[in-house]
Amino acid sequence: MFTGNELREMFLRFFADKGHTRQPSASLIPRDDPTLLLTVAGMVPFKPYFMRKVEPPFSRAVTSQKCVRTPDLEVVGRTARHHTFFEMLGNFSFGDYFKKDAIHWAWEYVTEVLRIEPERLWVTVYPADEEARALWLSETSIRPERILTDETNFWAAGPTGPCGPCSEIYVDQGAARGCDRPECAVGCDCDRYLEIWNLVFMQYDRAENGELTPLPRQNIDTGMGLERIASVMQGVDTNFDTDLFLPLIEKTAELAAVRYKTDARTDTALKVVADHARAVCFMLADGISPASDGRGYVLRRILRRAVRYAKMLGIAEPFLERLYYVVRAGYGEHYSELPENEHFILSHLRLEEKNFQATLDQGTAILQQKARELLAAGQPVLNGADTFHLYETYGFPAELTAEILAEQGLAVDMPGFHAAEAEHRRQARNQSKQMRGAGENPALLEQTRRFGATPFAGYALFKLETEILALFDREETTAVQENETAWCVLGQTPFFAESGGQVSDTGLLTAPGAAARVTELRRLPSGLVLHKISIQEGVLRAGAKVTAQVDERPRRSVSRNHTATHLLHRALREILGDHVQQAGSLVTPERLRFDFTHFAPLTPAELRAVELRVNDIMFRAMSVRTREMPLAEARAQGAAALFGEKYGETVRVVFAGGYSKELCGGTHVTNTGEIGSLKILSESGVGAGLRRIEAVTGFGALDYMEKLEQEIAAAEQTLKAGPQELSKRALAVMAEMRELERETRRLRERLAKYEADDIMTQVKDVNGVQVLAARVQVGDMDALRRMADTLKDRWRAGGQAGVIVLGAAENGKVNLVAAVLPEGLRGLHAGKLIKEVAAVTGGGGGGRADMAQAGGKDPAKLAEALDKTPQIVRRHLLEQEGGALG
Repeated sequence: MFTGNELREMFLRFFADKGHTRQPSASLIPRDDPTLLLTVAGMVPFKPYFMRKVEPPFSRAVTSQKCVRTPDLEVVGRTARHHTFFEMLGNFSFGDYFKKDAIHWAWEYVTEVLRIEPERLWVTVYPADEEARALWLSETSIRPERILTDETNFWAAGPTGPCGPCSEIYVDQGAARGCDRPECAVGCDCDRYLEIWNLVFMQYDRAENGELTPLPRQNIDTGMGLERIASVMQGVDTNFDTDLFLPLIEKTAELAAVRYKTDARTDTALKVVADHARAVCFMLADGISPASDGRGYVLRRILRRAVRYAKMLGIAEPFLERLYYVVRAGYGEHYSELPENEHFILSHLRLEEKNFQATLDQGTAILQQKARELLAAGQPVLNGADTFHLYETYGFPAELTAEILAEQGLAVDMPGFHAAEAEHRRQARNQSKQMRGAGENPALLEQTRRFGATPFAGYALFKLETEILALFDREETTAVQENETAWCVLGQTPFFAESGGQVSDTGLLTAPGAAARVTELRRLPSGLVLHKISIQEGVLRAGAKVTAQVDERPRRSVSRNHTATHLLHRALREILGDHVQQAGSLVTPERLRFDFTHFAPLTPAELRAVELRVNDIMFRAMSVRTREMPLAEARAQGAAALFGEKYGETVRVVFAGGYSKELCGGTHVTNTGEIGSLKILSESGVGAGLRRIEAVTGFGALDYMEKLEQEIAAAEQTLKAGPQELSKRALAVMAEMRELERETRRLRERLAKYEADDIMTQVKDVNGVQVLAARVQVGDMDALRRMADTLKDRWRAGGQAGVIVLGAAENGKVNLVAAVLPEGLRGLHAGKLIKEVAAVTGGGGGGRADMAQAGGKDPAKLAEALDKTPQIVRRHLLEQEGGALG
């Protein structure tokens, strides 16, 4: 029996021996693809090659690609094959071999390497693909009756673009795994005939009108799920029974003190936890952090679902950290990112699991409150909208909600839930369509393909002579006039195009009698750089010789800030620990922003230590140099890299003396002394386990210090103190202000007592109840409540009973307080009374039966609201008396 790891290696080695370049799995974060949140298939990293946006560096490739899909999240654990994370084994051809070799090698691998008996195999082809059918017959030993047609065997990347028929290989797992239907065959929804491999033949280009034309170069894209083939080769009923999942299931069962395969509901929960824990570990290993949107939200949702199902198993303590070690033991040798990013993974697992316990408990409390409300109202069913809200906000699946409610004789409106869920998905699809529409202009990509990558000479030069190779407006043009804008391609460029957090350069193109401002740069996947130009003078023509000159001062500022981010990164790791990793950056001429992994705010002492360390390295004037080297050598030397980023085989490393070394393609100073100094402006949190530092260097630091000096000078003039006495003088002024505030409060309270004497004359009798509604002059709600308490004390001392409503207007807002003395007086409720009074002023509020408060938006309506108070009290009294009589 082959293990999952052995099956992965066998596939990769087989196709490597067939001349395929063995490629490591790409990140779960798709690169340069705004249409996808996550890598969902083996072909995703090769889309630029298939679409011919980039010329592939090899004609054949083989991978085991990490993938995450979540459309069927709710059925994971309930079926034999659905997963969130899975591995897709695939071999690919980019204009090299086609159907014949793809079919021949697939059959060879399945029958000779895996040794699956040919009599157990079936294949399907697209009905119109007679070529594939003929090749199955000529290249393999399969019998003709085992080649079936399937209308769904046609693959397309989208409504237009590359597409083609596909062919699927099925294995017959035996009658014992089938159903009782006599018509059971390939395509049946039982588990007897299992699809194990899909061969996609990309041979057409689909136009907007649906017309198919042959591609000039045809491609192969195949996919075999590792988990599926493992279940076949290990002879088990489900993917969960393979060695890829069993260690996780067994560890979860141990933590829950339950046994696998003794109870169907328990088994489902164990499978969910095992699947989700594996997915979460791999997503974190690729640098995805839990968040409230995007791929971070997908991660959070999977993680929380795992925690919820663990709680259903009886696991109350944090457990995901223990499951991570199981994942690392099984996958760490092939996927080095798991052990390499262990601190980041574990820190997020601990934090998210701890935080969700509060959310889970809160959701349970809300559901129990809903149940009480339903029972009180005599309603037996929770509506679909509320059910979906619990699911979407607190992570409660409808099934769990139904289970909890069933214990109290209640049910869930499942059709209503599915309708709310469908509406949510519809909105998500619309957003996805909008994202897909934001890609590059296909026509422009096609026109620029002939140029290849643009040589960049800007590391050493700010100015050079070059040639305009082409000009583009809406389409390619030969000339651009004064006051017009266009995109141009240069023979070589000194302009840096935005990359790695460093913003693009700006500058000038000049020729005899013509000048253009370079305002924007765009690097295409092929490496071609498009320069957006605005013609300031004359006419620029395609083929013209031009001088390209970078705006030097902004570039030098950017270079200072970029080198400073490297020093900052190293200093943070030095002072906080090696768990710190770069998670993103922004380098502009004005300032730098650096995001990094850390799980607590930096203390003032830590910030000071980081700032001093960076400045110390600057003052030492260390040489900064760059060198290109193989990625393996750079890693061996300890060069830092952007977390989650995938690099090519050759990388550029920036060395700052012997202090810092990082993989980087940006521009830098030649000596740390050129940076001048660094000043940290702020440190803040930007997500779970992510911190952000913003800082300035060079002229930016000087500007910052100058502004501080101006502020200090202004403070000196205001406080009549020198720089050495400012702090002491400010403290003295604050103490004086606090004393004045206390004295003001005392005077207002004395004034309120006098005012209380005055407004006592405004009491009215309303159907035998004393009602006092008055406007008073107080500063805030606290003072208003204190006055109400004073009046209540007086009434209580005099044996009086009734309703007090006080109002005050301050800073364009209305404050209102109501009191009923004693509580429950003739059924009156202070909260209900104040709600109606506040409504007159455009506000609202409420509270207890004896005391309530409210706010209003329109001070001009305060008098009207208070005038209406006796009428409101009278109506409430009549309603109470009517209810009592009824």
